[in-house]
Formats: sequence, structure tokens, C-alpha cells
Amino acid sequence: MAKVRVYELARELGRESKEVLTRAQELGIAVKTASSGLDEEAAELVRLAFAEEPAGAAGETEEPGAVEEATGPTAEVAETPAPAPEPETEPRAARTEAEAEEAEEERILIVEPGVTAHEFGRMVGQRTTDVMRQLMAMGAMVPGSGEIPRDAIEELGRHFGYEVLVSEPEEEEQPEITAPLRHIVEFHDDEASLQPRPPVVTVMGHVDHGKTQLLDTIRHANVVAGEAGGITQHIGAYQVEIDGAKITFIDTPGHEAFTALRARGANVTDIVVLVVAADDGVKPQTVEAIDHARAADVPLIVAINKMDLPAADPNTVRAQLTQYGVIVEQLGGDVPSVEVSALQGTGIDELLEMIALVAEVEELKANPKAPAVGTIVEAQLEIGRGPVATVIVQRGTLKRGDAIVAWSVPGRVRAMFDDRGDQVKAAGPSTPVLVSGWDEVPTAGDMFEVVKNERTARKLAERRKEEDRAAELTVPTAAERLGALLESLRTAEHAELRVIVKADAHGSLEALRDSIGKISREDATVKIIHAGVGGITANDVMLAEASDAIIYGFNTRPDAAARAAAKEHGIDIRTFNIIYELLDDVESLMVGELAPEEVESFLGVAEVRATFRAPRYGTVAGCYVTEGAINRNARARLVRDGVVVYDGKIASLRRFKEDVQQVATGFECGIGLENFRDIKEGDMIESYEVREVART
Repeated sequence: MAKVRVYELARELGRESKEVLTRAQELGIAVKTASSGLDEEAAELVRLAFAEEPAGAAGETEEPGAVEEATGPTAEVAETPAPAPEPETEPRAARTEAEAEEAEEERILIVEPGVTAHEFGRMVGQRTTDVMRQLMAMGAMVPGSGEIPRDAIEELGRHFGYEVLVSEPEEEEQPEITAPLRHIVEFHDDEASLQPRPPVVTVMGHVDHGKTQLLDTIRHANVVAGEAGGITQHIGAYQVEIDGAKITFIDTPGHEAFTALRARGANVTDIVVLVVAADDGVKPQTVEAIDHARAADVPLIVAINKMDLPAADPNTVRAQLTQYGVIVEQLGGDVPSVEVSALQGTGIDELLEMIALVAEVEELKANPKAPAVGTIVEAQLEIGRGPVATVIVQRGTLKRGDAIVAWSVPGRVRAMFDDRGDQVKAAGPSTPVLVSGWDEVPTAGDMFEVVKNERTARKLAERRKEEDRAAELTVPTAAERLGALLESLRTAEHAELRVIVKADAHGSLEALRDSIGKISREDATVKIIHAGVGGITANDVMLAEASDAIIYGFNTRPDAAARAAAKEHGIDIRTFNIIYELLDDVESLMVGELAPEEVESFLGVAEVRATFRAPRYGTVAGCYVTEGAINRNARARLVRDGVVVYDGKIASLRRFKEDVQQVATGFECGIGLENFRDIKEGDMIESYEVREVART
């Protein structure tokens, strides 16, 4: 419902703004200034209040000119003989009223808080130096680009002959920042305003199982079936149409990109298509994709690809999937599966129909009329266009000319392009477009929002940059995250401990899964969101961050990238080489406490680049220290392909045939391990120390 401002109502009633404001406040209407808005009911109440007052000689004549003259300046000097009435009295009265309204409008100036001296001078038609001089006379030293103090704006306006009204920022103009580290923009729409929207689909699967080929086939088939002309550019996302229904695909295949978006809080995907090669079956990355999709609680569709190959065996694939909790409809489950050949294009229409059917069941909706909110999928700097970003609108309609801000990067939509390179003027919910007009390149995964104007966008961006700078100084450590988790496990009614388990062999992994699954508490459970064989990777850390999980490693170690990511995001990685110690640790966490334990401190790591035979030490490794430092008296473990194959002590540490106590990063050295000779090129030797601490 449109609102009328107090000063507009005052002009309508022929009253002073302050008089109308006072009367409105007497009637109990919540207004603060002359620029405050009144709904229609409140405005009508104020009109009735003034209509009840006696209007002088207003009732003596029905001519509008007479009414206006009676309330005008001539009413005050009625005793003075008036000159003979002229035939143009009524037109003159109307003209006087119009001039008065115009003068009233010119005398009122609405400004926003934080207006600068330069902007104010431009509004009142004065030089910036004159405005600065007057402010100085009022005791305020304000430069041309400086903000005028709020308490000085009205007095400054009166000096230049204006009634200044400072606008009050509306609540919707102040976006709610609920999680500054994850850059989330939250919004809540009325159910009545929601309309159906297309689904957003991400394709996942093992490497070489045909994810990219499937996406290319879907895109090219749709172009041939649709408008003439080829695809002119790759923007990282595109829409296809099947029987009048649209489907949006994010063209960044792989669970790494999917989880990276989730880790930043952007749950933009509605459906996951899991691609499994019919001749190869379920592989480690297939399992990872299943776990990532399950952690995000996203519907799954299995696309059994490469059905054109002679070795294709879809039934074996369906049977293998059951081992990981994916029961397809053909085996009595609820997960749809479609047999396709991305190379030949068979089964593609059936896959698209299945996606449309799942989307229909999910009842995906959004409000197309609200200010636009969405997610940055890709961003880069392009020659000729400057900073550009592929965005997917999640709510509202993004229009050309809108002021936008993606966390701490402001901008204005100068142009929008679809995946065929055509310019578009507006983009509704679930629509992917390439947007130009950013001040700098935004970050993929951040959410964007439309704000009132560019000035608001820049102020919001600057405030968020300050929050980022402050947050960098207060990033939670692994210990702080663990403390918060323990507190949650102690106090929550239905707590859930989420863990990622990596082991050195399938036998160990299955034993751990079974044993951990039996650990429970009356009001708490353990949930394994991912389990795999091999070393701990940066991708495991990303999943742990997105899911608030702890990583457990049994006879496995994190690589350099995983260690760096864990330190940056405060993810707790806990490694063990005795299975019952790992299980004891999980049980301790479940009860919200940790007994005194031995804590390992990482010292350094060296890469084995050559091996030599030595009489005293057997095999000596020629190494290059890549991180930290290697200490002679420290403990050491040999890691091969992420799996620990030796854990003991360093027997010798030499540089240029001399014994040394320590070798730092960037230097070469020779390392001999105590009672161990099976050292190979490419192995990693980690140096560490153990100390006992009490943690609760």
C-alpha cells in the first residue's frame, strides 16, 4: 500500500508541516519527522481531524475562489476597504495557490543521513566553499567530501532558505547480516507471493565418467532444438527447456565446486545428477559425490552413462550403489535412475523429464517481485568488460540498472547476458546471467543482493570489509571450534556429532564404520558424513567446514594443502594408529568431555627425492624440507600416498656429511630412520613431537 508523507499531506490540507506532524502525534500515530510516511487509514484520520475545525467564512460561499480568499492573507485585513473586484479574481486565486504550492515544494529539501558538503551544495544551488564556510561558522569543520553532522543539516538548510527533512532509512534497506564469515543474505517471503521456479541442477561423479560430455550434449541438443545459432560464450551456467519447462544447469561439474559453494553458505543447488559409468561402476569420487550430496540434503538422480559400450552393465552399477545407501527405484528404493549415452545422445530426453518430475515433486518456488538476491557462480576479469560474474538469481528479478552488492563488492548492473551471448533486460528466479558493472571481481560462492542505490551499496560494502578485517583477527582455531562443539554436545537436547573418517585400507574402514555406528547416547548420535580410503585431502576439509564435522584419520595423514586449509578454517583433524584409541576419543566427545590425552605437535615435513645405502643406517633418504623443520631428536613417520607405513624415530640427520640438530624449510638433508629401510622416492617424512595435556 502506497504511503503519503507528512509534508505531502500538509500541502494537500494547506497547513504547515509541523502543524500536521503535531496533530498526527496527538492522534497517536507513530511519526517522527515531516518525511515520515502515513498509511491511507492514518492519513484519512488526520484529514478528518482538520475537517472538524471551524473554517471561518468558508461556509458562506460555494465558490472555490471565495474559500481560498477567505483563508488567505486578505482575511486578516478585512476592515480595510478592498479595491473593486476584478473579473479575473478566481483565476488569480488559483494561480496564487499553484505558485504557493510550487514555492512550498521548492523550500522543502529531503536528504539522506551522511550527505556530504559537496552534495548538499549541489542540492541548494550553492558552491561547496560557501557550504563549508557556513558550516565553519556553525562550529563544524567539514571538508567538501566530508559528511555533514546530522544535527547541523536543518540549521544549514534554513540558512540557505530551505526546510530540510532528513529521511529515515526503512527497515528493508538494512540487510540482515546473520553470518558474516559465510557471507549469507537471508530473506523471508510471504507464502502468497511465491511462484513456481525452474530447478537448479549440479552434475557430479567420478573423473572420466562423462560429466562434461553429458553437460555438453544437453546444451548442444537444446540449442539445435531451439533457436538457430550456436553458443557464443561459456558463462558457467545455462538453461534448457523441455516441454515448456526450464531447467538450469551449473556448468562446474564436480563435488569440489559444489562443496565450495556450500562452505560459503550458498545452497543454490536443488537437484544433484550423479553420473556413473556403466562399464566402470562406483569409484572413490562417486562415493565422495554421494556423501557430499547427502550432507547437503539434496535430491539425487543417478545417470548411468556410457550405455553404448559393449561392457556396459547397469545392473551391477545399481547393486554397487546399494552399498552406499543409494537404493534406486528399480531395486525398490526411492532414487530415480536413467540409462544414458552422453556420446550418442540417447536417454537425454528421459533424464531431462526425470529432472522436471523431481522438481515438480519438490515444489520449488520463489518470489519474483522482491528485490533480487542470488549467488555468484563464477567471476573473472574480462578485457573490454572489466569485472564480470555469472550469477544465479534465487529470489526476485534482477534488472539492468539495479544497484547490487556481493558481500563487500558493490556495483550497478550495466549489462546482462545469457549463455548464448544475448543481452537481457531482466532475470527472474533460477535464471543464470553474466553481469557486468562490478567495482572489482566478486568472490565465487558469495551471495549478492539488490539495494536502494549505489551509495547504499558502497556503504554496505565498506562496512562488510571492516567486518572481514575484524574477522580475520578472530578466526576460530580448531581448539575453539572443538570447545563450541563440546558445549553443544553437553547442552543440546538432540545433539549430533558429525565425523569424516579416512583409513589406510578398506578392512580398517569397514571396522571403523561399524564400531563408530554403535556409539550412541540417549540424546545424541554420531553421523559419518563421509568415509574413504587414503590420505586426508583439502576436499575433506572443505566438506568438514560445510558440515561442521571433525576429521578422523586411521593410519592416514593430511597432505600439505589439507593442513593449510584446516589451519585457515579451524578444522580439527585427529589422527590415530590404534583403533580403540580412536573409538575412545569419539565416545569422549559424545559425552561432551575429553580425558587427559597426548596431543601431537606437527614440526615439519620433508620430501624424499633419492635413496642411498649407508653401512650404519641401512637406507638413507635424500630429502628436501618443504614445511617447518626436521628435528633430530623428534619422532617421525613415513607417509606414502597419504598412508602411514612407519612410525618411529629419526636415527640420523645430516647435511654435507655433518650431523646437525635441525634442518629448516628450503634446505636439503639426509635422514635415516630407526630400524626401517623400505624408503622410496616420493615418500614424505613427517617430524612431530607428543606431549600430554588435559583438555575438557
